[in-house]
Amino acid sequence: MSENRQLLETFENQFPDRDYKIEIVAPEFTSVCPKTGQPDFGTITISYTPDKVCIELKSLKMYLQSFRNQGIYYEHVTNTMLDDLVAVSRPRWMKIVAAFNARGGITETVTSQYTSAM
Repeated sequence: MSENRQLLETFENQFPDRDYKIEIVAPEFTSVCPKTGQPDFGTITISYTPDKVCIELKSLKMYLQSFRNQGIYYEHVTNTMLDDLVAVSRPRWMKIVAAFNARGGITETVTSQYTSAM
């Protein structure tokens, strides 16, 4: 469990019998390269089909900002987010796409996905 997980809050899904998709785009995500200490910038797209609860957006904003000064690899941050968000919201399905800006002429996009075993 990441230390940031406790920042996340949820609220009751008003349509639990319906499959629908929520997409959240955070275009100003920042973290720090663990090798160089330089800032990393990216766009995080969270798509999910809720079950009993939905993710509260203000708490999600605070959660994403908690990575701002954390030295963490792209792959690690993307999978940590998926683990944390799935743990608190127990969605039917979730996908996180983390598209990081170019550094040294190279971009990277990491996609991590979860499907409930319902």
